[in-house]
Amino acid sequence: MPQIVFDISAFLGILLRALGFLVFGFAIGHFVFDNFKDSEWQLKIALALGLFGLLIGLTDFASPGSAGAFALGAGGAYFMSMMPMSKPTDDTPKN
Repeated sequence: MPQIVFDISAFLGILLRALGFLVFGFAIGHFVFDNFKDSEWQLKIALALGLFGLLIGLTDFASPGSAGAFALGAGGAYFMSMMPMSKPTDDTPKN
């Protein structure tokens, strides 16, 4: 097989890995920050230690691009959790 096929598959693998870590970081961040608001202090400590422990582990054992994508996803979830929630509107017709 030509070398270009291997290069394209390697590039797609790196791209999919970074995208996967971005989505995983967003999902974990969303889970942590949603549960952080209305929980007891013991659970808040566990959630914070778990998230930072995961980030430290990814920084040590994953590639820099993957760890950065995870951090970007978790940061995006953090900023989305700080945005004010819009109130649902009831547009149903009244009889």
